[in-house]
Amino acid sequence: MERIQTKLIINDLSKKMVFLAGPRQVGKTYLSKEVAAAFQQSLYLNYDSLSDRHLILEQSWRSQTNLLILDELHKMAGWKNYLKGLYDTKPAHLHILVTGSARLDIFDKIGDSLAGRYYLHRLLPLSLAELKQLHEPLDLERLMQRGGFPEPYLDTNAIEANRWRMQYSNSLLSTDIFEFDKVQNVKALRLIFELLRTRVGSPISYQSIAEDVSVSAITVKKYIEILEALYIVFRISPFSNNIARSLLKEPKIYFFDNGLVNNPGAQFENMVAVSLLKSVYARNDYLAEPYQLHYLRTKDGLEVDFALCKNNKIEEIIEAKLSDSEIDKSLFSFSQKYGLPATQLVKNLRLERELGDIKILKAEQFLSELYL
Repeated sequence: MERIQTKLIINDLSKKMVFLAGPRQVGKTYLSKEVAAAFQQSLYLNYDSLSDRHLILEQSWRSQTNLLILDELHKMAGWKNYLKGLYDTKPAHLHILVTGSARLDIFDKIGDSLAGRYYLHRLLPLSLAELKQLHEPLDLERLMQRGGFPEPYLDTNAIEANRWRMQYSNSLLSTDIFEFDKVQNVKALRLIFELLRTRVGSPISYQSIAEDVSVSAITVKKYIEILEALYIVFRISPFSNNIARSLLKEPKIYFFDNGLVNNPGAQFENMVAVSLLKSVYARNDYLAEPYQLHYLRTKDGLEVDFALCKNNKIEEIIEAKLSDSEIDKSLFSFSQKYGLPATQLVKNLRLERELGDIKILKAEQFLSELYL
């Protein structure tokens, strides 16, 4: 399946380097090959391959190469300095695409800044919005249960999709994490991973998890940051500007792979979270619009699932519900008190309606119309 970002990446390659980051097996290699087809002399090199590593270190590719794809380069010591030197001395006809399953924009390695030398493209799982733009069938139930990773989503066999997920999870926790950072307590990391799967949509207390796992809160925070840096989970922090008595510390954790979440309500909320984050990233990466995704919660217990913000100002608050057509009390309260446009997204809804600034909408329609 073609990905919607292919043409955008080709366009950006004529201006700067392109960093293509995203979860493992989300389709980065496939997309890279689509991009490569637009160039006459492309070369794909993976740092995990010993023979490719030699070519990378020696920079001994053919001089007529006009697209160089460097995969998993962040595993090389001093990779930022390497890229800086490569970019600053490359011939005009050479375009550079760097891909990886780690957050290349925040990967903390010693080296000079690459600021101004690259455009970041974040490839996330398929969403209803992307499927609509690709003129593919929209199947909210399938996306909710299987997640948007291409292989399990497109597989006609549900058992094969489940086999993919089991192998995917095992690979993440047995290989990828250890290539990324030193993990002293493997058992604790696995327990944290499993606990997070059961707490999707709820504010996360590092101290509470630490007590459950018998490690320090600092260790819990570090391990969650590793999961986040490898595009396994993402954090949504509470919005605090001008919201009285807002909790400032506890984030909510969601999974990029929706299929890792078991509870139907949490699974639906997770799918909405991934869809909104994907739209926020797209607005950041392609429109240079400073959007952020937060949630709302007060010490009194009022909570709204999502707050879509621009320039740290709330544009819309959003609540995700499986089947409740009655306006959520917290959504109503925040909307009325602060004059915020509000949307309640319902998976199973017979009739859409509006009450002032509050809309109750079918989730499939709303999510399919998000930007990218």
